[in-house]
Amino acid sequence: MKSWSLSGSEQFALRYADGPQLYITEQSRSEIKNGTILRLAISPARAARQLLDRIQSHGIDARLEALKELAKLSADPTFATEFISMEGIGTLARLVESGTHFGEMLAFTLTAFLELMDHGIVSWDLISLSFIKQIASYVNQPMVDVSILQRSLAILESMVLNSHSLYHRVAQEITVGQLIGHLSNQEIQTYAIALINALFLKAPEDRRQEEHTNPLDQRLTEMASTLAQKHLRSIILNHVIRGNRPIKAEMAHQLYVLQVLTFNLLEERMMTKMDPSDQAQRDIIFELRRIAFDGENDSSGTEKRKAMYTKDYKMLGFTNHVNPAMDFTQTPPGMLALDNMLYLAKLHQDTYIRIVLENSSREDKHECPFGRCAIELTRMLCEILQVGELPNEGCNDYHPMFFTHDRAWEEFFCVCIQLLNKTWKEMRATAEDFNKVMQVVREQITRTLAMKPSSLDQLKGKLRGLSYSEILRLRQSERMSQDDFQSPPIIELRERIQPEILELIKQQRLNRLCEGSCFRKLGNRRRQEKFWFCRLSLNHKVLHYGDLDESPQGEVPFELLTDKIPVSDIKSVVTGKDCPHMKEKSALKQNKEVLEQAFSILYDPDENLNFVAPNKYEYCIWTDGLCALLGREMGSDLTRSDLDTLISMEMKLRLLDLENITIPEAPPPVPKEPSTYNFTYNYG
Repeated sequence: MKSWSLSGSEQFALRYADGPQLYITEQSRSEIKNGTILRLAISPARAARQLLDRIQSHGIDARLEALKELAKLSADPTFATEFISMEGIGTLARLVESGTHFGEMLAFTLTAFLELMDHGIVSWDLISLSFIKQIASYVNQPMVDVSILQRSLAILESMVLNSHSLYHRVAQEITVGQLIGHLSNQEIQTYAIALINALFLKAPEDRRQEEHTNPLDQRLTEMASTLAQKHLRSIILNHVIRGNRPIKAEMAHQLYVLQVLTFNLLEERMMTKMDPSDQAQRDIIFELRRIAFDGENDSSGTEKRKAMYTKDYKMLGFTNHVNPAMDFTQTPPGMLALDNMLYLAKLHQDTYIRIVLENSSREDKHECPFGRCAIELTRMLCEILQVGELPNEGCNDYHPMFFTHDRAWEEFFCVCIQLLNKTWKEMRATAEDFNKVMQVVREQITRTLAMKPSSLDQLKGKLRGLSYSEILRLRQSERMSQDDFQSPPIIELRERIQPEILELIKQQRLNRLCEGSCFRKLGNRRRQEKFWFCRLSLNHKVLHYGDLDESPQGEVPFELLTDKIPVSDIKSVVTGKDCPHMKEKSALKQNKEVLEQAFSILYDPDENLNFVAPNKYEYCIWTDGLCALLGREMGSDLTRSDLDTLISMEMKLRLLDLENITIPEAPPPVPKEPSTYNFTYNYG
């Protein structure tokens, strides 16, 4: 400092010259890489004090510049700590509450506030009601600047997710109906859906009660009904799913969360047992019997008619013929199965009657028990669509077709029960084959959902193509690519081929590492998404990595990746809960999907490089490639699958000429030597 003629060293600090330009601290100084450019700047405390004074100045231009700089610096945890200690959060909140800031000035104020709060230094519970009302007013007002709307929605989402008391206050100020109006704007629709999801995700359990004395509970019931409204789904379908722009990962995740929360509205019925003594519930079963067999309402209730009920319930396919209410006492699926059956009987009456009558009139033991099938199918659909489970962080697995119908769940059931009846007939199944049929139907449904049909009509078409014979063909094809012939010659051939195939897989993994991959930075997902890229040098000696402003469309040049790790310095590769960043992120410990895709490179006693793969495939590629670099066994599921597939293909090619020829279990015996060799011809 003396050589630069600067006095008061505590007034200055070092910052990175590139990237986020974070301050260097005693804790982070060990992370500085060789060749990194640093610059001298005023200390965080001094910068915080100056900015705090400037944002309260009377000059509009000076205040705007100060807020712009504050919005940028607030992402730095060192600066944030100093600024917050000077009551900076309260100052920003008062600026917002005053209502005197507009346009860019307000946008920068909200950005700084959100960045500071996201560090978790200050509790969200300290936020005042007047601040919440002011933020909510920006969302409810027409013609508000997009940048202000984005930040206001993000702030409200953070309030809902981080504070139970603030959730109630936000729910009183913002309705889902008001948020729906923002979904037509592509620039803010992700923020709007995120807030809708947060409101439903954090809503208390008593929102589903039928009788409410609390006005807020009534509001929550209204929110639940709004989620099922056609208006919300049609806007999402037309402006989001079928919009002009491709759906980004964050939007896909929010759609997945919305889908899960929609299905979770079924959880109460799924976990409600039927009360066999409840006459109203028993009347529903009676209605199923009446629609199937009476054709019109018979209210006479004669003794003769009652004596026939047991026979009718048996033909309906219930397990308990005397008291079918007992079939609905297991949870899941509980009363949800009965709801599905009644929907089919009333809304698709012809289909319901056809399924029941064509099976009840059979006398060859191949009848499909409708009641038992409907109950088990409902349980299966709940498992497939994860009804009652919390959304997984980072999962983008949403199905567009569930946004296309008012009663998508019930219609999905109706399609699947017809599939089950069709498959039962194709398999010529009997009661003993019930579990086998359900396994085939599960496979048909999961294979079809993996194709992402965009509508229920598309779902029907794809299910028609997956008949029982087609499932058998697919199974046989997959089995042929996986099965090993068990004869010793084939086993020996496999053992000889395997090292060649493993070397081929190893080279493919290393080539993929040379191409590189983009990874998402772990952090608060309400901030702008950040990425980093990592790739292996072409000589397989160095790993290059560096931060990116956005997800790359192609290969990233080595010149842009400023950091590197020599492969020779790598001590080990750890995965899952053993990773340092999984130990630090306690919230992520509960997230199975993130945990399964996490891995870390340990290259110094206190140094590591942490990854969370974007998907299971990239996780397997990178863990395999790193193991190959370290001379260790590649043990991922992908390697096992690739090994089986490639060995099977290679063996089939080599055995092509032996088709229809039986390969002996053992080599033919060598014949004994002849007693004499007199049989040889004497040319002399």
